[in-house]
Amino acid sequence: MQYGICPLSIVPLRETTSNNSEMVSQVLYGEHFKILEERAQWSRIRVAFDNFEAWISNKQLLKIPEETYFQLDHATPKYSADLFDFVTDHNGHLITIPIGASLNATGLLNHHFEGHSVSGEKPKMEIVKTALLYLNSPYAWGGKSPLGIDCSGLTQMVYKLNGYQLNRNSADQAKQGEPLSFIEESEAGDLAFFDDKEGIIDHVGIMMNDNYIIHVDGKVRIDRIDHSGIFNAELKRHTHQLRVIKKII
Repeated sequence: MQYGICPLSIVPLRETTSNNSEMVSQVLYGEHFKILEERAQWSRIRVAFDNFEAWISNKQLLKIPEETYFQLDHATPKYSADLFDFVTDHNGHLITIPIGASLNATGLLNHHFEGHSVSGEKPKMEIVKTALLYLNSPYAWGGKSPLGIDCSGLTQMVYKLNGYQLNRNSADQAKQGEPLSFIEESEAGDLAFFDDKEGIIDHVGIMMNDNYIIHVDGKVRIDRIDHSGIFNAELKRHTHQLRVIKKII
């Protein structure tokens, strides 16, 4: 088994071994992973944080020793806290990093960081406050940064910044936590899941107070939520059908 780390700002993870392939997720600066399969130009990896598997260009990863991988795996996570910040490399050049980038390996990478960081579990009340940092970020399938993010990327990153682990996709996130019987039982920070006409969960958002929800639909936005689902006041109709609300924390 080989191991690697992301030394760049934001790197796409692909469905197949091609730059034209669908981006299914991203790895952010400092995230480490196992290399499951290595080819001439691509490697299939399993991200340590959520066990998500996909292909990454070999030009955009840095291999690390097994010992280093497990040291990172057992270290208390430390993440950048501002929407965008910088690390400085050994030449004094700046590398932009997004909120949620991992800072545990800056020494390994010979990089220097002087910005704000977060570490450890935060109170549930901080979930919505963190989510609001992403407000108006554009929708991007597979995205995990303020420059482009999808619905489950938003929930995963927000929970990650508050010290909690969520799976990568909404259907997998829906397998976590405890279901609530009624929307009235929900609290700010709980997750609401939505399904399509076939009953497949394909959307997730973060509950706010007073029957509002923050989620990604074209952009990160705030809408009303009721027993039927998400109501978009601009369109004057429901856009997503409520399946279940889960208490994760």
